[in-house]
Amino acid sequence: MIFYFRELLLPALVLMPVLLVPLSRLFRTARGALWFGFAGNSLAGLAGCGAIVCVFLFGKIYAAGDWLMLDMLSAWHLAVLLLITMLCSLYSVIYFLRESQAGKFDLKTARRYVMLSLGSLSAIVLTLLSNNLGMMWVGLEATTLLTAFLICLNATPTALEAMWKYLLMCSVGVALAFAGILIVAASTSAAHFEQPEFLLWSRMMESAGQLDARLLKVGFIFLVVGFGTKAGLAPMHSWLPDAHSQAPAPVSAVFSGFLLNAALYCILRYVPLLDAALGGGGWAGGILVLFGLVSILIAAVFIVAQRDLKRLLAYSSVEHMGIIALGIGLGGLGVFAALFHVLNHSLCKTLSFFCAGRLDQKYGAHDMRKLTGILKTSPVWGTGLFGGLLALIGLAPFAVFISEFLVLKAAWDKGAIWALALFVTGLCIVFVGVLRHAIAMAWEDAPHGMERERIRGLELFLMALPLATLLTLGLWMPEPLNSFLTQAAAILGGK
Repeated sequence: MIFYFRELLLPALVLMPVLLVPLSRLFRTARGALWFGFAGNSLAGLAGCGAIVCVFLFGKIYAAGDWLMLDMLSAWHLAVLLLITMLCSLYSVIYFLRESQAGKFDLKTARRYVMLSLGSLSAIVLTLLSNNLGMMWVGLEATTLLTAFLICLNATPTALEAMWKYLLMCSVGVALAFAGILIVAASTSAAHFEQPEFLLWSRMMESAGQLDARLLKVGFIFLVVGFGTKAGLAPMHSWLPDAHSQAPAPVSAVFSGFLLNAALYCILRYVPLLDAALGGGGWAGGILVLFGLVSILIAAVFIVAQRDLKRLLAYSSVEHMGIIALGIGLGGLGVFAALFHVLNHSLCKTLSFFCAGRLDQKYGAHDMRKLTGILKTSPVWGTGLFGGLLALIGLAPFAVFISEFLVLKAAWDKGAIWALALFVTGLCIVFVGVLRHAIAMAWEDAPHGMERERIRGLELFLMALPLATLLTLGLWMPEPLNSFLTQAAAILGGK
C-alpha cells in the first residue's frame, strides 16, 4: 500500500497544479480567483510535505519508470519552492486587490495570472523531480514560456520589452544548455545504456567511471553558460533587472525567490556527476567559483549605482546566486552553506519584493529617492523592507550572515585566499551601497501629505513570518533542518 502511494505521489505533485487550472475559470470575481490560486498552492504544499516526509522515512523515491526521482537534494529545493509559492500566492490576494481598486486589475487578468502561476508551479516541480536530464530541460524551458507572460501581466511598452528580452536571452541560454545535454549524452556511448535508462541521472551516477571525461567537461561549460543565463549568473544576467523592475511584485518575488534557484539546481545535478567521472579534483567546482565571483563583483558595482528599488533587488539576486555558486564550487562546508543560503536568500528576497510592491502602490514609484520616511508612513512594509535589506547584506544575527560566514570559512579551509579576498571585497561594497539607501528610505522626511497606513493582520503576518524565520535561523538551527541540509549536501559530494 505504501509502495503504491509513493509511486503515485510524484506524478501527482507534477500534475496537481496544472489540473486545477481549468477550475479558475469558474470564479466570477477577481478576489475569488486569487483565493483559489492560494488554495491550489496550499494543496500542492501539503502534497509536497507528504513527499518530503516519505523521503525522510524511506529514502529516495522513484516513479514513472524511474523518470521521476525525489532525493534529499530535490526535496530541499521542493520545500523552499512550496514555502515561497504559498507566501507569494497569499500576498497576491492583497497586492492585486489593491490594483483592482485602482482599476488596474480585472477578472480576466486575475484568471490569467492564476492559470499561469499554477502552470509555472507544475513546470518547476517537474524540473526538480526529473531524474531524466532531458525532461529536466523540458521543465525549465516550460517555466520560461509560462513566466514570460507574467512579466507583462500589465501590458505596458516597457513590460513588453522586458518580456521579449527575457524570452530571447533565456531561450538562447536554454538552447545552449540543450547543446550541453547532447554532449553529455554523447559521453555515455561507452557505457552502453539501454534506451529506457538513457540520460537517467541516477543510472549515470552509477556508471560515471565509464563516461567520456573530455565530453563531460565541454558539456558542463555549455550547461553552466546556458542554465546560468536563466539563473542570473553574470555576465549572462542582463535580462534580470528589466524583468524584475517591470513584473508585478508577486511575480518578481517568485522569480527571485525561487525561479533562479531552479535554474541553478539544474547545474548542481551535474556537479557530482563530473566529480565522479573525473575522480574528484574539483574541476566543476572551479568553474562555479569563477562564475560566482564574477557575479558577486559585477552585482556589487551595479548595486552602488542604483536608484530604482526593484532593480537594486534584482542585482542583489545576481550577487546571491553568485554566493550560492561560490559555496558549491568551494565544496565541503561551502556546499552546506550554499544550500542553507538558498533558503535564506529566498525568504529575504520574497519579503523585500513584497514590501517594494506595496510601497510602490502607496508612493506611486519605486525610485528610492522618493521612498522616504517609510517607517512612519507604512509601519508594516517599511519595517519589512528595512529589515529585509539588512538581512540581505548579511547583518548579524540574521541567517544570511551565518551562511555567508560559512562560505568564507570554506574558502579559508580550502586555502582559496584569492577567492576569499574577492568575496569579502564584493560583500563590503554591497553592504555600504545598500545600507546607504536603506537608512535614507527609513529616516529621511516623508513626502508632504503622505498619510500613515493602518496596520492589517494579514499584512503583518506576511511581513513578520519571513523576518522572524531569518532571525531565528540566525540564532538557532533545529536539528531536523541541520540533518536535512547535511544529507542534501552529501549528494553534491557524490554520496
